[in-house]
Amino acid sequence: MPFSKSFPKQSKTSTYPQWEEITLTDEEEKEQEQKSREENIKLLKECIEDAKSILIEKGLNESNADIINVAIALFEKRSSHEVYWKENKAKEKFDKMFNK
Repeated sequence: MPFSKSFPKQSKTSTYPQWEEITLTDEEEKEQEQKSREENIKLLKECIEDAKSILIEKGLNESNADIINVAIALFEKRSSHEVYWKENKAKEKFDKMFNK
């Protein structure tokens, strides 16, 4: 089932917005999934390095398990999910279609 999202579009005849549904093509959806995957891998690597630095700086145990636990906590706070990227792509398409 393709990803879709609705956005409000100002109406000239009503004070209420019209809602326009934007659907991503399979190719656009896969592209956003790939971007998200690459960004999440990069982000997790950065989180591992940051976790290691934090533990060293605070003089805490630097076992691999502790580093990974801190990295996961950081990653959960920082990570972007595929839906975020897909929503951005849908918004981009909406803006191109209706904000000329």
